[in-house]
Amino acid sequence: MTATAPHSDSPAGSEQDPAEAPSPARRVRRWRRRGRRGPAEEDLYRTRRYRGATFFTSRVGHQDLTVVLKRFPVREGVDDVTAPVFVLVHGLGVSSRYFQPLAAELAAVGRVYLVDLPGYGAAPDPRRDVGLGDHADALGAVIAHIADRWPAAGPPIVVGHSMGSNVVALLAQRQPDVAERIVLMAPTLEPVRRRFRSALGRLLADAPRETPTVFFIALTDYLIRCGLRYMLAQTPHLLADEPELRMPDLRARVLVICGDRDVIVSVAWGQKFAEGLRDGEYRTVKGPHVVMHTDPRQIAKHIAEWAR
Repeated sequence: MTATAPHSDSPAGSEQDPAEAPSPARRVRRWRRRGRRGPAEEDLYRTRRYRGATFFTSRVGHQDLTVVLKRFPVREGVDDVTAPVFVLVHGLGVSSRYFQPLAAELAAVGRVYLVDLPGYGAAPDPRRDVGLGDHADALGAVIAHIADRWPAAGPPIVVGHSMGSNVVALLAQRQPDVAERIVLMAPTLEPVRRRFRSALGRLLADAPRETPTVFFIALTDYLIRCGLRYMLAQTPHLLADEPELRMPDLRARVLVICGDRDVIVSVAWGQKFAEGLRDGEYRTVKGPHVVMHTDPRQIAKHIAEWAR
């Protein structure tokens, strides 16, 4: 499995100085030339900031699929060589944008990568049917590349939310050496709810519980950035998956996190799901399904303490 390196970072063990980045005019020219498919280095994208944290965007190619990465460097005062690496994977229909509050918190203790899976967010349309296994393979190639760049940091901690948890759990089963420590937030629908109408009903019931920011991100991602056609094509793959059957054989250390007001993945189901793990722990935090916006600081604390 290979991944094409998109980054123009400095060598392993050091971060690129933003002051050395190309001028804005040069960035605009490169933006027009780079195209939407295939690899793209960080210097072809604008450097952005979120809540005081700087992040860089790039693209990685894996076979015929493209993954978009957002890298939050370690903050000043954190060991640049040994700081842990966190890789965050989004759910169905949405994108890495809703992970930014959690990424900003985790950047205080380590290096953070946000992922847009093929066809989601800023990642281009794959132009074919992409199953959870395809997403897991592409994610595995990306994580292997990231781990090679920061060898002293140890294996990345891979965090999935909702459908992202299904992908991360599948990766941990297929490539245990790539995903040795995983965090599953709101991990999967209960088996009795894995029917389209039931799942849609739970999604609609959750909407009023989310913050206006989450509602806006989800609406624009569903309708524009992912698109309803691709989202609906992905839904059967998610509903057919049974990750709880894989849990007893999983070699990875696993942390399961659920929100106390989540009507999609209940606390009771999250606890039962965690009980099926060989090496698993469970935490409850405040919030509905997208807990990264309601309690990002506490989630970051749970993840950082658990990962030590």
